[in-house]
Amino acid sequence: MSIAVQAIGTERLDLLPLHLDHAEEMAVVLSDPALHTFIGGSPDTPQALRSRYRRMTAGSPDPAVSWLNWVIRLRDEACLTGTVQATVGPSGHGLIAEIAWVVGTPWQGRGIATEAARGLVDWLSDQPVQAVIAHIHPGHQASIAVAVAAGLAPTNEWHDGEMRWRRTIGR
Repeated sequence: MSIAVQAIGTERLDLLPLHLDHAEEMAVVLSDPALHTFIGGSPDTPQALRSRYRRMTAGSPDPAVSWLNWVIRLRDEACLTGTVQATVGPSGHGLIAEIAWVVGTPWQGRGIATEAARGLVDWLSDQPVQAVIAHIHPGHQASIAVAVAAGLAPTNEWHDGEMRWRRTIGR
């Protein structure tokens, strides 16, 4: 079953479906090399980000998997501040959503990631999703706080040095 990305509104934020035109502004938002401390890699150029966004917006080659990507727009400042994403696919017990978030350095510490992740998880709970998971580096205290605020709990499962956090969606 395919799930379509839709705009999501929260108190201060608009989660807007990712578009190629976001690449230039997002390259600036994501330009701090410190953002890659836990995820690896380095900041993308606008051209590289546009190419990546082109692949992401084309969707998964697997029809059973939905790639859902949003940019985070801080309404009062009319600027993009980061991204949230969900990869929704089948598991042994229905659909599961793997989520992730990133907020640019200048906007960190303002609750933006928490509000965006909560908005995303709330939206996913209205979709035919059975569980939400996130993979978080055990040293990334800010992401751990976001996961807790979004209702995820740590599991005993590990993947590539990251702990799996999970929230079962009540049906």
